[in-house]
Amino acid sequence: MTISMYTACVPVFRQMLGSLDELLGKAEAHVAARNIDPAALLQARLFPDMFPFTRQVQIACDFAKSVPARLAGVDVPAFEDNEQSFAALHARIARTLAFIDGLQAAGFDVVYFGNSAAARDDAVVFDRVGRPAYARAVARALDI
Repeated sequence: MTISMYTACVPVFRQMLGSLDELLGKAEAHVAARNIDPAALLQARLFPDMFPFTRQVQIACDFAKSVPARLAGVDVPAFEDNEQSFAALHARIARTLAFIDGLQAAGFDVVYFGNSAAARDDAVVFDRVGRPAYARAVARALDI
């Protein structure tokens, strides 16, 4: 079975970031409706050993840009972690979405899962140049 790593990760991160952006909008509306200082919510932690909300959003964006970038074999863009407002967090999510939307599916790994001998059931062949036929040929040559 051939699996496109682009299909397995980019749509997932796109959906996750879209949901996070909507939640951020709801939090922003709640703060405005209740006359709460936005910094109070942005620096809030659900539990003492957790990162503040702002850092949680930054980390989510970091994962969403670094995983597809590494799978596509491109440099991971560096974003400064200096967001202190809802608008800045929305902008970070938008920058992350713009980056992953710019990635081409052809540059991603192709993973081939073999189903032969029990010892090789979990074997995976990565083709870093985006040629699935080559990955399948290597897998056949290795009997996986």
